Amino acid sequence: MAQIAVIGAGYVGLTTAACFSHLGHDVVCADIDEQRVAQLTRGEVPIVEAGLDAMVREGLEGGRLSFVVGAARAAAAAEFAYLCVPTPQGDDGSADLSYIESAAREIGPVLPSEAVVVNKSTVPVGSTRAVERVLGRDDVVVVSNPEFLREGSAVHDFLNPDRIVIGSDDQSAAVRVAALYIGVTAPIIVTDPASAETIKYASNAFLATKVSFVNAIAAVCEAVGADVKDVVLGMGYDKRIGHEFLKPGPGFGGSCFPKDSRALVHIADSAGYSFDLLQGVITVNEDQFQRVAAKVREMAGGSLVGVKVAVWGLTFKARTDDVRDSPALRIVSLLTEQGATVQAYDPAVKAPVDAVVPATDPYSVCEGADVLVVLTEWDDFRWLDFDKVADLMERPRVVDARNLLDKPALERRGFTYVGIGR
Repeated sequence: MAQIAVIGAGYVGLTTAACFSHLGHDVVCADIDEQRVAQLTRGEVPIVEAGLDAMVREGLEGGRLSFVVGAARAAAAAEFAYLCVPTPQGDDGSADLSYIESAAREIGPVLPSEAVVVNKSTVPVGSTRAVERVLGRDDVVVVSNPEFLREGSAVHDFLNPDRIVIGSDDQSAAVRVAALYIGVTAPIIVTDPASAETIKYASNAFLATKVSFVNAIAAVCEAVGADVKDVVLGMGYDKRIGHEFLKPGPGFGGSCFPKDSRALVHIADSAGYSFDLLQGVITVNEDQFQRVAAKVREMAGGSLVGVKVAVWGLTFKARTDDVRDSPALRIVSLLTEQGATVQAYDPAVKAPVDAVVPATDPYSVCEGADVLVVLTEWDDFRWLDFDKVADLMERPRVVDARNLLDKPALERRGFTYVGIGR
């Protein structure tokens, strides 16, 4: 088994560290946040992710996983050093590599000879070369091994991936990285670093395209009187299309799709190609936020001034506590800008976010509400007492931006219901 350092105990880094320790490797995970390191050392996982807390405890109890402050401490005895640090995005879509460069600069002097440094963070094409330059080590190889982890199912995705992508010009290093995944059954794609980096961006951009496409089709369905649920069902049985990501909603969000789509447009533009198709995907997504806000406004009678809106869901998707680039927050902002008073509830969000103070239960936000808006697809919302919800509301009206609820059942209870593409 290998000695692995994971630099960064955020979402990707923590999942990577815990899963590699589960596969039997000795993993030291480093972060700059002393409080976070202390918390993780106690086995307390600060993010909502199915199965991750149990896997962290398993690694700690088995002595295969530990947490330290500072990248150099983790890397001093490492055969492999995984860089899992943030790559913030500028307004033009370009990525800030300062965190990756800083981590490489810190571990460069202490890495053992023949160590392999692995870019796990989503980084621009050419970043492998950039890390090589910062390290300044002829005896250390840099490899790209992009992550394809969906929030809410990251542990499952790490251990049951569709594919493992390794980008390296050094075949020996690529084989060594591939060997870390012994016990994981998946196709392994070994390619050059630029292709590996592009695979990650292209994959997320394509999935974002499917989301924007189905939201555009939903708008067409509304215009012609079709039901988008039946339309996408009919589309999805075509094996060339598939059912995945053909679910209309409030737009895509989170830490990957918006950032990676904008980044790929920027990368293409910098290389001399105008990626108009992907720019259109981004535009459709921005329009979708406005479309959902417009549905709420229309439901309220044409104006949101003085209207009390109850919101269910603040995270960008269910089964996570991540609110980064959340469509729900974008839509809440649009509603308040137009004069609405918003009260929101989310099962995973307890602290205030973007001036929204979450309620402690889903019913309290409905008291006196003129419209209820469902913005995140938490299953919890399906099974609530809608007779109670109707009694609490000023008017029983629902805008279901996830097509989550049972429309006929709600209408039998006196609700006016509007979904997406229905």
